[in-house]
Amino acid sequence: MQSLPAYFCKSVLRNLLLILSLSVVLTSFGQILPNFGGQRAGLSALSFLKNDMSPTSFGMAGASVANPGNLYSAEINPAALVQISGSGFALSNMVIGAGINQSLFNGAKILEDGSIIGFGVNSLNSGAMEVRTEFEPNGTGQQFYVNNTAVGLNYARRLSQQFSIGIGIKYVFEGISTYRNHTVTSDIGFLYTTDFKNLTFAVAVKNFGGNSSMSGDDLEVGYNRTAVALEKYTAPTVFKMGLSFVPYKTETKKLLISAELNHPSDNAENIRIGGELGLRELLFVRFGYKLSVKGQNYPTAGIGIKTRIGANPLYIDYGINPTNQMGVQHIFGVHIPFNNDQR
Repeated sequence: MQSLPAYFCKSVLRNLLLILSLSVVLTSFGQILPNFGGQRAGLSALSFLKNDMSPTSFGMAGASVANPGNLYSAEINPAALVQISGSGFALSNMVIGAGINQSLFNGAKILEDGSIIGFGVNSLNSGAMEVRTEFEPNGTGQQFYVNNTAVGLNYARRLSQQFSIGIGIKYVFEGISTYRNHTVTSDIGFLYTTDFKNLTFAVAVKNFGGNSSMSGDDLEVGYNRTAVALEKYTAPTVFKMGLSFVPYKTETKKLLISAELNHPSDNAENIRIGGELGLRELLFVRFGYKLSVKGQNYPTAGIGIKTRIGANPLYIDYGINPTNQMGVQHIFGVHIPFNNDQR
């Protein structure tokens, strides 16, 4: 009879080989998909709103609009907040590169009627950069900063046992040196869950809002030149639809597979495919691939660990995204549902 440790190791090895084989196939397939909408690239402002700030979603290539809800869900599909296991908060930080970091704080509260209210702050900061001019290309000795921040409120509730809806509204601020921009965007999401292998369908619209433009005091550039004209640009609206299901589940292992179609207003349509292998609800291994995303030829990956702090569960998650031109992006996060640890 095969020992338990040997069987466990063989099972994990089989799953890892399956993940590796799937990644190779997707890498080849991703090069032949047509690039629908690529001509729209760069037509929107406030692109930091599109960055995936959920470490669990990040490791799955962003294929998460229909995934089970957690405390990061307000940034992906607010309707999934109805599935959180308890009131709590989530923190994450993404290292984008070149000294640029983006951070997220999300908090959510389960109300007495079962609905959820949430609050979030999403902020990108460039760090200090040198002011350079055509006459002083090595720097003037002054520094400037880029700061983008979105502050949002979310509300989600079940309309039936299977169907839920979530809405959100965000105030968005953009600051580049002496220039400023303000706007308001909204989110809406729907989630439908079936009894067959946890099959879930979802639709979400993110960052829907009006046009906005920069304003500032330094629009006159001098040297017999005309003033700088700052045009109005839209927010980066994204329409998402996808599904997730659990094809394999035992007492100790659970495999989640998800797929998502993204239709951004400022770039090409793309497809994301991801998976998560959970071991004893303590260790989570994630993988994913983005199809028809320029500069993204490599699969993503992530890992999560569940521990606890006092009586509260503590989830620690890490995700990695290798890119062609932007190097390797990393994200780290923790989320804590309060007083819900099942020992």
